[in-house]
Amino acid sequence: MPNTLNLKTSEPITKTKMLTAVTERFQSASFLAVDTEFMREKTYYPQLCLIQISDGKEAVCIDPLARDIKLDALWDLMRNKSIVKVFHAAHQDLEIFLNLMGDLPNPVYDTQIAAMVMGQGDQVGYDKLVKAVLDYDIDKTSRFTDWSKRPLSDQQIAYALDDVIYLAHLYPIIIKQLNKQGRGDWLADELDRLACPNTYQTTPEEAWRRIKLRNMKAPAMLRLMHLAAWREREAQTRNLPRNRIVRDETLIDLAGSNPEKRNAFSKIRNFPGGNNGKLIDPILKVLSEAAAASLEDLPQPDKRKRLQKPPTAIMELLRVLLKHVTDHHGIAPRLIASADDLEALALDDNAPIRALDGWRLDIFGAPALKLKNGETAIAIENNKIRLIAL
Repeated sequence: MPNTLNLKTSEPITKTKMLTAVTERFQSASFLAVDTEFMREKTYYPQLCLIQISDGKEAVCIDPLARDIKLDALWDLMRNKSIVKVFHAAHQDLEIFLNLMGDLPNPVYDTQIAAMVMGQGDQVGYDKLVKAVLDYDIDKTSRFTDWSKRPLSDQQIAYALDDVIYLAHLYPIIIKQLNKQGRGDWLADELDRLACPNTYQTTPEEAWRRIKLRNMKAPAMLRLMHLAAWREREAQTRNLPRNRIVRDETLIDLAGSNPEKRNAFSKIRNFPGGNNGKLIDPILKVLSEAAAASLEDLPQPDKRKRLQKPPTAIMELLRVLLKHVTDHHGIAPRLIASADDLEALALDDNAPIRALDGWRLDIFGAPALKLKNGETAIAIENNKIRLIAL
């Protein structure tokens, strides 16, 4: 599919006056395709390196690293509620806008989420979606480029612009197809989640949830929670990746061994600096605070899960039904129900899960309740699953 834009600006916008002129032209658009290029390997917060925008007629790159540019006009454009801001896999892009703007672009649309409703699979990549819908192969050779280096090459700019040029082509087609299928509202709650600032913010007190754990005794778990909160604050303050402060496995080792003196830190896995590390004193302080805390501060497990496991047979039937429903409708299973949702449904007909609400109730929740309560049976006919009313 050839590029059909009337204007494709090959030179990045590097001055405030240029940016203001472009945003004024875009103010009359009904939607804007938006993408960013960024680096975050060495920082806690993503470093914004390039912003691409297209209204389907014009496509531009904006250089936020230029010395003579202020982005206020861009932020105003992103806040214009009469313009839909279209992203693909929007989460990291929106995190960047939230950090720099102080709020989120509004309203937003994510074609990756829409693709799950269309039957393109879970978390489909942009290039694969362009190929599936537009039958065009995007050149991805610049995917791993260093976007912070200047000047940008013509190849880099062309690559960056392609990410919004074809996104602007995709969006109207996807909207039309979903409306034709009667699924225009199916992704509303997913888009609502994207529009919530809490989606992108990790509070230090919740940082421990990011760490992959096996079984850990209560006192050690309490220490880990305090250590993870301390590390999160350090990473945010110093704008460094979490593992550049202290690695996950090191935090786990600290929580488990609970060192009380400096000479004990040489035994901690990958502890920076050993017995002479600069982090010893602050970590000893954190461990002391954890020792004074109450075990009642630990998160309480779900009593239902602790006391009762869902029947294996019901779980297997619900999984089969979910696979059948999602295959039949051509949508990604995670849009309907997670593994935890299925467990909750197996235990409770009135479980507070989204599978028992709205369109999900119609296509899965209601059939699942009938299956669970013996009103429907699963049968195989001509190597295909079908439901039989009893």
